[in-house]
Amino acid sequence: MNLQSVMQELEALGKERSKKMYQSNGACEPLFGVATGAMKPIAKPLKKNQALAEELYATGNYDAMYFAGVIADAKAMTKDDFERWIDGAYFYMLSDYVVAVTLAESDLAQEIADEWIASGEELKMSAGWSCYCWLLGNRKDHEFSEQKLLGMLETVKNTIHDAPERTKSAMNNFLYTTGVSFLPLHEKAMEIAQAVGPVEIKKVDKKSSFVNAYESIQKEIDRGRIGFKRKYVRC
Repeated sequence: MNLQSVMQELEALGKERSKKMYQSNGACEPLFGVATGAMKPIAKPLKKNQALAEELYATGNYDAMYFAGVIADAKAMTKDDFERWIDGAYFYMLSDYVVAVTLAESDLAQEIADEWIASGEELKMSAGWSCYCWLLGNRKDHEFSEQKLLGMLETVKNTIHDAPERTKSAMNNFLYTTGVSFLPLHEKAMEIAQAVGPVEIKKVDKKSSFVNAYESIQKEIDRGRIGFKRKYVRC
């Protein structure tokens, strides 16, 4: 399959309801409104195809950009490739669920995520924190520096309420994921989550929402899911 045939397949799968949902979350034209699950049959024969992924991402079409993440070969991507992708990620569903997920499968993940977190740019910061969520939820605990993650927890504690809105959400997810999936800092994450309390996420033209990592971690404790790891980052 080439770019044209994949775009035709995606367009055929588009649904108006999905399109409106994506737009309500920040997606802009062009897009078709393809449910993510509907992409799997197209992706299966393609497997990892970085050249095609780059062509799809460059279209600016939301569905094509998302599908690019599905077939990307993360280990073949360079730092410049990831920088180009994050620069093209114009809203959080791309930054956090395409770019951050793809980065989490790269050997460059922590290095690049650290730079994005320190960037001061909302979606880069969001992608950096989100990348760590994908990493912590998949990789073994010994692959991380406990001291480094402890410092990141302290950063969340001290700055989350003043962070940009999308960054707030990703930082809250990091706090939650550390508490659930990184056993060495489970207790510390719980302590900090309790100190942080509810976090208000303000939305344009919508009511604010509130997230609470402490309550979310407690629910996972009740379900016996502490220490949970995903088998794969990308489904």
